[in-house]
Amino acid sequence: MKTLTVTEVARNFSAVIDSVESDGEEIVLIRNQRAVARLVPEPPEQTALTVLGDLCRTLDDQTADSLVKAVDHVRKARRGTLKQLRDPWAT
Repeated sequence: MKTLTVTEVARNFSAVIDSVESDGEEIVLIRNQRAVARLVPEPPEQTALTVLGDLCRTLDDQTADSLVKAVDHVRKARRGTLKQLRDPWAT
């Protein structure tokens, strides 16, 4: 974790942001010898499927199986013709 004064960050904002992005390092902003803010890199982007997979690995077998069955049920219920998928009110 790096510390910089607010003045330093203001004078070199683009370079500081580039550093946070490329190095993935947190930067604490200091004003009057006090920490006032923190620049933190964004976490990597995740898809819903990745998050669901991570969740399933943390569950016990019975709960994971129930979740998989529920998702499968919803998927099967949403199948239909292209027109129905585009227009959910179509009969």
